Amino acid sequence: MRETAVPTVKLPDTLHCANISIISTASCDKDYRGQVTDTMVCAGVAGGGTDSCEGDSGGPLVCGGMLQGIVSWGDVPCDTTVKPGVYTKVCKYLVWIQKTVKN
Repeated sequence: MRETAVPTVKLPDTLHCANISIISTASCDKDYRGQVTDTMVCAGVAGGGTDSCEGDSGGPLVCGGMLQGIVSWGDVPCDTTVKPGVYTKVCKYLVWIQKTVKN
């Protein structure tokens, strides 16, 4: 029988922010061997070490004051990988968001 484990990750008490850059879809898709789709956007820093991590899922990727992505997934361990983080591309869901919020 499988049991659900309690996470051992120590989450910070304060909100953190990082300066990262959008990574080209082609580069990101190469890193993740074809797992990146047109509903995703990748972001990180050259050389890695700065990324969203465990506990950040659902958090914002903001560029120029506009919400561009929502933290989704990435490589493990997140703090040592050179691969970028993968975010849900918000613009691909605008019609659904507007319809849902309206109702």
